[in-house]
Amino acid sequence: MSAALTALKANRTKIWVGAVTLLLAFYLVVSLQRSVLLMSDPNLVAKAIGVAYLVLPVIGAWALIRELLFGARTERLAKILEAEGGLPEDTLPRTPAGRIIREAADLEFEKYRAEAEAAPEDWRSWFRLSCAYDAAGDRKRARASMRDAVRMFRTGVQKP
Repeated sequence: MSAALTALKANRTKIWVGAVTLLLAFYLVVSLQRSVLLMSDPNLVAKAIGVAYLVLPVIGAWALIRELLFGARTERLAKILEAEGGLPEDTLPRTPAGRIIREAADLEFEKYRAEAEAAPEDWRSWFRLSCAYDAAGDRKRARASMRDAVRMFRTGVQKP
């Protein structure tokens, strides 16, 4: 039982992603079904609403697939870095509540920013910079840096 509990804790994020994905997929199917029903109505206004409503599941499915691919690609890069011993260590001090102390993260960030500037075509440096942005609380830049790392890896722009 302890092994099952450990496995559950280790995969907690994946379980939540799966649950949210299933709920969103259910919502998209129901939305698609409702839009088809509205488009089959003889009333022109209902048909127009059905066509407009059809856009929601299409955009939702696109966003869902895009985010799942992003997560899978990010995880793949993390596994490669881990195997190489290149993942940044989480040694930052934390508050009693478990939050990273921002000043320490900002100091650590400078190291990874300099590394990315020194090796702008190395996906590994951009991956680590993304982790530094995330630790410093800048989620938008963290995501952009991770997208850059994934793009560099996928297009083969990388240095060993």
